Amino acid sequence: MIQVWGRRSSGNVIKVIWCLRELDLPFHVWEVGGRFGQTKERWFLELNPNGLVPVFHDDDGYVVWESNAIVRYVAAKYAMGTLWPDECRARADADRWMDWPLLVQPHMTNLAAGLVRSPEQRRDAVQLKEARQAAVAIWATLNEHLVGREFVAGKNFTMGDIAIGHLAHRWFNLDIDPPEMRALSRWYERLTERPAFQAEIMNACARPAKAGPAFRTSRVDRSFDVPRARGLEQSAFDGL
Repeated sequence: MIQVWGRRSSGNVIKVIWCLRELDLPFHVWEVGGRFGQTKERWFLELNPNGLVPVFHDDDGYVVWESNAIVRYVAAKYAMGTLWPDECRARADADRWMDWPLLVQPHMTNLAAGLVRSPEQRRDAVQLKEARQAAVAIWATLNEHLVGREFVAGKNFTMGDIAIGHLAHRWFNLDIDPPEMRALSRWYERLTERPAFQAEIMNACARPAKAGPAFRTSRVDRSFDVPRARGLEQSAFDGL
């Protein structure tokens, strides 16, 4: 069975889990990293010498680390023709958005640090304003790209959407009054209609976690209670 090491409060981990759930693959999640520790222990460094999560262990023993590498691997092995488009240019259209989050993530981290992790009296208003402005400009690029498209690579949902979707959920739930971006909003709404997105992204902040090596299976029935906008807990922004 597939195994994943990492904590669900990490954006890099949760997109891997979301990808697996989209494909209805059975998997176990071992909570490590952050407050769970264990990533600097010898056994973990044998899996990933960088001591970082996520780590993916395929059912045949093959190990992959780095979240986007994992999503690409899973898509190529288990979702050829869907998450991993067959035609090379269609695949490039999806792949080009895999690393796009690196542009917006630093500003999202600053916003989360100021608005979620810091008490109001300790917030740096100038830094928050600058982070918001920078993030707005980057999200606006995606918004413009999505005009006339259902998903980032066109008509079909692909690995490119998985790389960005968890950050979009956090963007729409930060208390920053983002400017109207209709194409981006419609794309995000399409993601929220997906059961796997509901289960692993929208409910990530509401699911209690247990320290590893306790694991969870993907085949667990849940009712999906969607968090209210601008009401996410701090844990939902850990590991941005």
